[in-house]
Amino acid sequence: MTTADPRLADLEALYDAHHRQAIGLAYRILGDLGDAEEVVQEVFLAAWRTQHQYDASRGTSHAWILAMVRNRSIDMLRSRRRRPVQPLAEGVDPPDTLDVPAEAVSNVDAAAARVALNALPPEQKQVIELAYFGGLSHTEIATQLAAPIGTVKGRIRLGLDRLRIAMGVPQDALSAS
Repeated sequence: MTTADPRLADLEALYDAHHRQAIGLAYRILGDLGDAEEVVQEVFLAAWRTQHQYDASRGTSHAWILAMVRNRSIDMLRSRRRRPVQPLAEGVDPPDTLDVPAEAVSNVDAAAARVALNALPPEQKQVIELAYFGGLSHTEIATQLAAPIGTVKGRIRLGLDRLRIAMGVPQDALSAS
């Protein structure tokens, strides 16, 4: 299928290149495939609308998309905390879902990231998982772990530095947002 609008063709190429990992990340954070798909759809629409804001000197399109997925997933998690989830009626089973996370983690980058994350010291791995997959703020992590906030921030920074090195990401590719 050829597209008349080159921007739409760019969106299709971006979606084809990144949607599996985006859904996998959103699913890992949210634990619900429907919510993950909703977040990913919102992210790609936002990417299309705001593509003029993308700056390749600040990182890859892959990192840009996954950062938006992470942020929107965390926003959804936080809104869930504000409203209680209604349990399923007795005798009703949840619908079967595709094993999207298993497909997404089969990607080489995801496997390498998993290996690098697992190689971190336990205290660094724990705070990174709480921040990036649990959606907790530094303050919430400090409270949960009964640790000083400076310690939490330091562990996150050190862990992210180790991940960056293990993944072969140059320091200058990670300019502050």
